[in-house]
Amino acid sequence: MNWLLSLPELVLALCALVILAAGVLQKKDEAFLPCAMLSIGAFVVTGFLVAGEQDGIAYNGMFVVDAFSRFIKLLAIIGGVAAIALSVGYSDGRRRLPFEMPVLVLFSTLGAMVMASSSSLMTLFVGLELSSLSIYVLCATERDRPAAAEAGLKYFILGSLASGLLLYGMSLVYGYAGTMDYAPIAAEINSSGMVPLGLVIGTVFIIVGLAFKLSAVPFHMWTPDVYQGSPTPVTAYMAGAPKFAAFALILRIMSGPFGAMSLRWQLLIEVIAALSMLFGSFAAIPQRNIKRLMAYSSIGHMGYAMMGLAAASPAGTTGTLVYLAAYLVMNAGTFGVITAMRRRGHEVTEISDLAGLGRNNPCLALILAVCMFSMIGVPPMAGFFGKFMVFAAAWHAGLYPLVAVGAVSAIVGAFYYLRLVKVVYFDPAVAPFDRPAPSVSFVSVAMGLATVLFLIGLGPISAAAQAAAQALAS
Repeated sequence: MNWLLSLPELVLALCALVILAAGVLQKKDEAFLPCAMLSIGAFVVTGFLVAGEQDGIAYNGMFVVDAFSRFIKLLAIIGGVAAIALSVGYSDGRRRLPFEMPVLVLFSTLGAMVMASSSSLMTLFVGLELSSLSIYVLCATERDRPAAAEAGLKYFILGSLASGLLLYGMSLVYGYAGTMDYAPIAAEINSSGMVPLGLVIGTVFIIVGLAFKLSAVPFHMWTPDVYQGSPTPVTAYMAGAPKFAAFALILRIMSGPFGAMSLRWQLLIEVIAALSMLFGSFAAIPQRNIKRLMAYSSIGHMGYAMMGLAAASPAGTTGTLVYLAAYLVMNAGTFGVITAMRRRGHEVTEISDLAGLGRNNPCLALILAVCMFSMIGVPPMAGFFGKFMVFAAAWHAGLYPLVAVGAVSAIVGAFYYLRLVKVVYFDPAVAPFDRPAPSVSFVSVAMGLATVLFLIGLGPISAAAQAAAQALAS
């Protein structure tokens, strides 16, 4: 049992416990900022440990470290750092987040990292629940706001239902395969001439449970209300790290133990991807609240990312991973601008509140415009390369109807993204926003630059994604 392979997770867990204890010992009103800074430091240390990890298997085959797990872990860590940095600026106004918020982000990211390295249905569930339970509490951290309490309650109830479906699917797989480890499950499926119907049903339930975490249609019903009601930094975090970890799970499971059954689950993934792209695009059009619009946008983007999974090929996996990296930077940049939407210390989230931003704050307006063009897929922005790679993988896999649906959805999505740009630059100006906090400005500018300059890092990112896909295939 080589426990050193889990050193990054152990360090992050220890740091989270120490920071939690330190926060309890400080005054309530003064604890948030030190805990947030310590949490960012813990993420930085953990990131270096992840980057230096060696490949291997630990805990009797239940925990695996490879290029794929490292790629997902680094994305989750970057998402966590961005969310905590935004929360520092968010707490500068009249709203004060509790010191537990950055600690919960640490625990949730820890769960995401365990999910990325899971090599057993047992570690899958432990990581998933650690991440999910932390997010349930994060959504309701502003418990004095009815919308936040509603968001936390809705996510908890529906998330518990999804966990039950996932557990039922895992029990069926265990009953028919006789094991929870991925490698023996794959060997059992490959050795049997005919896959039992119960095993197929169990696989479907597992896909359903993970699709809920991805907010993919038709398991998306929680997304708009939870995005709108949660504190903006929490929404930014939910749109990133947990979804990356859920994608890590579904990619590892579908490529590994259930790879031999691809003909049975491929159509289901295609349908979910197509419905997510179409629904996310059309449902976002009438939205007037920018956080709800981003919720429907995320549903559509998860559909695009699932195109690579539907291709059931190493090229598809590579495309999905590059797409997730692009989505991380453009989504974090957008939520940085949303966090800066304040007047007299109060948050405003209506799209009409962005009117005249191009004149009142040209820098924020430019960042938002860059992120919107990237989400459309305009070259040379980050979103173009992600979409190009998943579309190409689906095309080479012969999924022409799915490619057509994706193209239609992208055209429809361009409407509401361009509408935001139109409001920012061409609508009559309203009262300007408060001066953004330095941490919010830093995240917004950094992610905006990463979105524009994604081409410069495309080579290393593509190489890392390709290595991750090869590790998954082997």
